[in-house]
Amino acid sequence: MKILIIAFSESIHTARWINQIADQNWEIYLYPSQITNKVHADIRNVKILVPKVWRRKDNKYINLLFNLYNKIRNKTNSNYYEKRLYRYIKKFKPNIIHTLETQNAGYLVYDIKKKYFKNKRFPIWWHTNWGSDIYLFGRLKEHKDKIKEVLHECDYYSCECERDVKLAKEIGFSKTIMPVYPNTGGFDLKNLDKMRGGLVKPSKRKIIMLKGYQGWSGRALVAIRALTRIKEYLKEYKILIYTSHEIDVRIAAELLSIEAGIDIQYIPINSKHEEILRHHGNARVSIGLSISDAISTSVLEAMAMGSFPIQSWTSGANEWFEDGKSGLLVPPEDPEIIAEAIKRALTDDELVDRACEINWDTVQERLNYDMLKEITIRSYKHIIQNSF
Repeated sequence: MKILIIAFSESIHTARWINQIADQNWEIYLYPSQITNKVHADIRNVKILVPKVWRRKDNKYINLLFNLYNKIRNKTNSNYYEKRLYRYIKKFKPNIIHTLETQNAGYLVYDIKKKYFKNKRFPIWWHTNWGSDIYLFGRLKEHKDKIKEVLHECDYYSCECERDVKLAKEIGFSKTIMPVYPNTGGFDLKNLDKMRGGLVKPSKRKIIMLKGYQGWSGRALVAIRALTRIKEYLKEYKILIYTSHEIDVRIAAELLSIEAGIDIQYIPINSKHEEILRHHGNARVSIGLSISDAISTSVLEAMAMGSFPIQSWTSGANEWFEDGKSGLLVPPEDPEIIAEAIKRALTDDELVDRACEINWDTVQERLNYDMLKEITIRSYKHIIQNSF
């Protein structure tokens, strides 16, 4: 089997997906969905379609040359990147083209199919929806028609939550829906069990985890405003902010630290996954806010390690925990409601301890790495068996 995957080559999510099938002795190719010479270090057993001359880790001179080269190429031929992918498709003749994410990978493959394969046979196209691809961008004028075109042209569709299955059907997708589960795959339950072994129960923990994204989707600043409103409840706690390099988040966090007299620290952005899990395992509460998401990986990590999840209701978290019982769903831009949710999680010991037990059961039932890996492998085999 030959599979051509088009995705963000720097993404850990891409690495985790590919690694589920990397041991199958299939021919797997990866073409970056954006112009880049960077590839995530965890990606293995894949033929990466980035010229070797450009693949150098953290070499600023190579990176500068690469960017200059592509800037010149874009000026002389604005379609050169899609033409290069077209040549790869002709050369390798993949059985399946699999796009991970819509606004880059999906649009790129749609354009190639319409421009270069009008009267030619196109490989089977499996499209996987990521995060906000449909839920948010599907409401925007600039993207509505393009998303509809991608869904009309692809043969198979997958996503992380039932919400997005419904949206895809409403947009017009009428072909085969693949199994719904997290795009990042599952967890090694044996390893998780060992990590959880030495942990204290959530009601005894004194750390609050905060996802630090602030931008077109993330709302970390709203979370900080909420925390400021209940600063008297934070005296015994330390706040850990992860994946944050935004200066506005750091300024707001420092002001909160001064005003509330609490310790706020940052988890390095390139921290290993096991380290992130350990932090969740030491946290009483894990907070993640965004105006749009599918199933946030940080929610699943929190559930796996017993931290009580507080998540914006604009994600697919409602398909994973029960609001008010094993987590709390909040509006992403209302600091008053969010503050009340955090206060409840910090003062109700029975709530957080019981949620820990419920969520661990969910993780064991739905997030077993071996189980999800087998579903992924079967999905590719199903496509091949039913398409030729």
